[in-house]
Amino acid sequence: MTAPTSPRIDQHPDIVALRAYSEETTSTPVAQAVEALALLCGVYLAASPWIVGFNGATTLSVNNLITGIAFACLVGGFGHAYERTHAMSWAALCLAVWTIITPWVVSGHPFTTGAAVSNVIVGAVGCLVALALAGMGVRRAR
Repeated sequence: MTAPTSPRIDQHPDIVALRAYSEETTSTPVAQAVEALALLCGVYLAASPWIVGFNGATTLSVNNLITGIAFACLVGGFGHAYERTHAMSWAALCLAVWTIITPWVVSGHPFTTGAAVSNVIVGAVGCLVALALAGMGVRRAR
C-alpha cells in the first residue's frame, strides 16, 4: 500500500497568485530603477568614508560600512523574492533614518561637515527609496 500523495505547497493557488503578483510588481521599469537606486545607496553608504574622506573617524566609518552593507543586503533581495522580502523595506527605512542621525549620535572622533552632509543626503534618498519599495505592494493591493 502506498501513502497518499499530498499536494505541494508551492503549487497552491494562493501561492501561485502571490508570486505572479510579486513578479508583476517588480518587473516594471520604475520598480527596477528604484531597486537599483536603493542598492547604489547602500554601496555608497558603505564606501562613503573613503569617498568623502572621513575614514579617520573610525566609529562613524565602521558604522557607515556596516549600515551600508546591511542596507544593500536588505534591498538586494527585493528583485528576486519580493513576495517574501517586501516587508523588509520598513527595516531599510529604519536604517536610512539611522544614517541621517548617525553623525550626531555616534560618539568618538569629531566628524567633518562632509560626513554629515553625505549621511543626510544618502539617508534621505534611502528613506525615499525604502518608502517607494514599501509602497509598491500597497499601491498594487488597491
